[in-house]
Amino acid sequence: MAGTGFFWDELCFWHTTGEHALFVPVGGWVQPPAAAGHAESPESKRRMKALMDVSGLTARLAAQSAPPASDEDLRRVHPASYLEAFRVASRKRGGDLGEDAPFGRGSFEIACQSAGLALAAVDQVVSGALANAYALSRPPGHHCLPDRPMGFCLLANIAIAIEAAKARHGLGRVAVVDWDVHHGNGTQAIYYGRDDVLTISLHQEKCYPTDTGFAGERGEGKGDGFNINIPLMPGGGHISYLAAIDRIVLPALARFRPDLIIVACGFDANGCDPLARMLATSETFHVMTERLRQAAEVLCGGRLVMVHEGGYAEAVVPFCGLATIEALSGEQTEVRDPFLPLLNDQQPPDEFDRLEAERLAALAEAFGL
Repeated sequence: MAGTGFFWDELCFWHTTGEHALFVPVGGWVQPPAAAGHAESPESKRRMKALMDVSGLTARLAAQSAPPASDEDLRRVHPASYLEAFRVASRKRGGDLGEDAPFGRGSFEIACQSAGLALAAVDQVVSGALANAYALSRPPGHHCLPDRPMGFCLLANIAIAIEAAKARHGLGRVAVVDWDVHHGNGTQAIYYGRDDVLTISLHQEKCYPTDTGFAGERGEGKGDGFNINIPLMPGGGHISYLAAIDRIVLPALARFRPDLIIVACGFDANGCDPLARMLATSETFHVMTERLRQAAEVLCGGRLVMVHEGGYAEAVVPFCGLATIEALSGEQTEVRDPFLPLLNDQQPPDEFDRLEAERLAALAEAFGL
């Protein structure tokens, strides 16, 4: 069996969201900044790939592109009406068919490429061609609903990959662990009534969307109990995230016993991100990845796929991504994160961690863990 796969494509860096000031469209009373741009720019992803290259990490991985997701792949998750509207708008000038999900000309094809990277990563891990894999997908996917885009997400990359693997390989139980700082509402919505996919989201409470992601959202019908939300208090850092992993995520995975684990891997919980208020570090992501890799080895033969989601601090995300893929692959580079000492010094006080641990213990009890 081969080692760790890394799926990426230059085309994904070419997706444009138009001229914005962070995430607010420029115009009216919003003066353009010196370099006007949307928060979901290619820079954090491009810099992450560049750091992997210059550190020598990319050369130690099975780095590759993949075909774009086909219409058949997309239609397992998205209705034809949405796909056609997206396709038509993309051929013209782009636009925004949902909430906070602007796109430019050609973004339909780029979104298909992004989904194709996730699909190929899952396909090769499930088939045994790779031990595990990382897909540097852009645009992201975890907010996208079946019939409309949302929160920078245009296609539901992870759901498309799951449904393709079920159709092609008869894949059974899948666990999705979403540690993007924003609630994975799209993935939740797609699988809310199903018991073959466990969805777990760790996120800053009421960050985005502000009206979803509550602990009481447990699924419905056959899916009752197969959706777990872990809303974390703003300001939580390394200890909070590891407590959530150890107290809730790992026991939930052990109880579910998946055939594959997929991580919706956003890096926007880092302490410098402009769209959140958490204090995770590159070491946080390294340790969380190590623990999920170990869980995958015990539960599902090591089958673990990570799919890129958010992360908007252009200078910090590359170090979080490098640390994650080092942990995933077992490879070590000479890179040392220059932001780590600063963020370690800014971690919340012990009293905060104690209160968060009590909240997590109460959540775990409520979830029967």
